[in-house]
Amino acid sequence: MPSFEHFDLFLFSLSRALCSPVAVFIQIQGCLICLVLALGWACASYVRNREIKQMKDSMRKNSFAFLYHDINQLEHSNQVNLPRVTVIMPLKGFGEHNLHNWRSQITSLYGGPLEFLFMVESTEDPAYHAVSRLLSEFEDHVDAKIVVAGMSTTCSQKIHNQLVGVETMHKDSKYVLFLDDDVRIHPGSIGALTYEMENNPEIFIQTGYPLDLPSGSLGSYCIYEYHMPCSMGFATGGKTFFLWGGCMMMHADDFRQDRYGIVSGLRDGGYSDDMTLAAIAGANKRLIASPPVAVFPHPLASDLSFGRYWNYLRKQTFVLESYKTKVNWMMNRALFTSHCYLSWGFVAPYLMATIHVLAALRSHVKGYSLEEATHTSVGLSLVSLLAICTIIELLSMWNLTRIEVQLCNMLSPEAPQLSLASYNWFLVFIAMLVDNFLYPISAIRSHFSQSINWSGIRYYLRDGKISKIERTERSNDMDPVFTDLGGKHLYGKKGLPARMSFLSSLSRSLAQWRQPKKFDN
Repeated sequence: MPSFEHFDLFLFSLSRALCSPVAVFIQIQGCLICLVLALGWACASYVRNREIKQMKDSMRKNSFAFLYHDINQLEHSNQVNLPRVTVIMPLKGFGEHNLHNWRSQITSLYGGPLEFLFMVESTEDPAYHAVSRLLSEFEDHVDAKIVVAGMSTTCSQKIHNQLVGVETMHKDSKYVLFLDDDVRIHPGSIGALTYEMENNPEIFIQTGYPLDLPSGSLGSYCIYEYHMPCSMGFATGGKTFFLWGGCMMMHADDFRQDRYGIVSGLRDGGYSDDMTLAAIAGANKRLIASPPVAVFPHPLASDLSFGRYWNYLRKQTFVLESYKTKVNWMMNRALFTSHCYLSWGFVAPYLMATIHVLAALRSHVKGYSLEEATHTSVGLSLVSLLAICTIIELLSMWNLTRIEVQLCNMLSPEAPQLSLASYNWFLVFIAMLVDNFLYPISAIRSHFSQSINWSGIRYYLRDGKISKIERTERSNDMDPVFTDLGGKHLYGKKGLPARMSFLSSLSRSLAQWRQPKKFDN
């Protein structure tokens, strides 16, 4: 009995301390963070929803509005004048969603000349065998090939693959589109990106963002929650300061001529392609844009474990340790500090709310005294305010996800329709707490380690650039068998192609309709 009295005394004292001005400020700050996030998602929802309305209006006269709002753009005279685009896809390993993703890329309904370059480190990569079998289905109907890039020595393997792809691309390509192998694009995505580049030559990089499709595990919901705040910066419908490496369209001549030191900046110690290019764009005041239709379904691995989520978070925080210039370093430090502060500033009020609720429950069981009732009332008022702000935040997140799901379904009418029914919003809330609690821990660890294992390759940084690369043979204790989000096998397991879809057949027909010189070098 005395032990319970001591516990109650401690609990009431703690609840009373959390009613101090500083503690109240922290709790109100948490409420404000929720409301700011809700407002940001509301603005992003407005931009995406505006595109849905425009598409619906266009569909009254044009059933192909998912490709172009203006049906005149589908005229043969317009399609034959479309510029050549080279799509470069750096690959590593093979997972459950890769075939579907790759198929969505090579069956694009872009009417101009297209070439697809699948970049692998070596023929030993499981992706090499999977892509080979997939491309055998299309024979000569799609201009696609696998390029063995070899091992990187001065930059990350992904960047190395991208740069070898740029060297290999067709001499007449006007634009180059970099896609990650976990991107599932829409039939009109390449056309939409190209259309924006043609209409505004000032655009330096055109980008997009993924819509995560959680698989049900807590780790997958943590990934979804981690990406959602960033989605605000990509739902501007135009100019943005953010860049996602999973989808980047650029002018091919910028690479051929190494404008702004793009090639050298990536090649000489580059770890992150998007962070490096974003730094170059900012330093040279070049425009980064993200059209409202550039949102892509991103299915997460069905067995995405919490450990793989932690590895992914480590890679994301490690990115802030790489930089190109002093200004870039200062921006990364500011982002590092603010993100850590806001993350724990978001979690702390929920810990305080738990104490207030426990104190109120114990006070109710024991019977109220005047002093205890006063502090309990203040604590519960703060808890109620936090609960209201949390509900507003979750509703705003739900609304943006709902709109993006609807937009993706409209942009890919031939694909299985996405649904919100599989989302568990209680797990979303738990993931918000878990992810924001772990982010500062991961960021601090990344800062002091200055090394990371990325898909079986360990990179070491010095002065913001890769200084050392280690590759080891696969063993039971070293190098993961799987990558993080896609559950991809890095070793051995070879993929089998899926059945050909309606879109595949339509793409073949379109390829035959194109100019006969499409595949000429």
